[in-house]
Amino acid sequence: MTGNAILVQQPAKAAQLILLFHGVGSNAAAMRPLAASIASAFPQAMVVAVNAPYAAGNPGGFQWFSVAGITEDNRQSRVDQAMPDFSACIAHWQAQAGVAPLATALIGFSQGAIMALESSKLAHSPASRVVSMSGRFANLPQDGNYTGTIHFLHGKEDPVIPYQHTVVAAHHLRDLGVDITAEVLPFVQHEIPAEFVTLAVTKLSTHISHRIWKDALQADTGTPNA
Repeated sequence: MTGNAILVQQPAKAAQLILLFHGVGSNAAAMRPLAASIASAFPQAMVVAVNAPYAAGNPGGFQWFSVAGITEDNRQSRVDQAMPDFSACIAHWQAQAGVAPLATALIGFSQGAIMALESSKLAHSPASRVVSMSGRFANLPQDGNYTGTIHFLHGKEDPVIPYQHTVVAAHHLRDLGVDITAEVLPFVQHEIPAEFVTLAVTKLSTHISHRIWKDALQADTGTPNA
């Protein structure tokens, strides 16, 4: 599950871990340009582009789960079957970096984004930040238990995963009280344009979770946490 990963940056003592996950039929190398930009913006982070564990038809292509014959009814079960490997992969790199979930960020494109988003539904989520590029949930969360932040980036012209999945998920999570941001860019298809790279760096470096603001305000006023 960790084979052919690309270790883009490894500081002597990592302050955080940023993992990047590619789309179905692709590989870790496809995420390297984005990973390089992330590494430049976060010099104290261990940055790794991860390879999915299973071959995906075309030579050099990999996947977390097969999309052959996939439907709305069976997508969740395929994600659930892949999740133990996905979680173990994150745990492996957290051990290598010496960081906890609070200092871990996941950036996924397409199927990689699906897996990253779905990991936020786990009872013990492995990361405090998720950046979903052209992704979706298999099924929307039923609770607002995720205490991290999710950043959605999607192209309005995406023919593979329609941007409406991001719009619906963002409204749903906001109503549940989950901290989110969402950007839908016109004229962008199923791809990682330069605008996504810039937005990812900006969101990860400047966004402050509303939960942190809430806790700070409650501490300032002496109001107990709800």
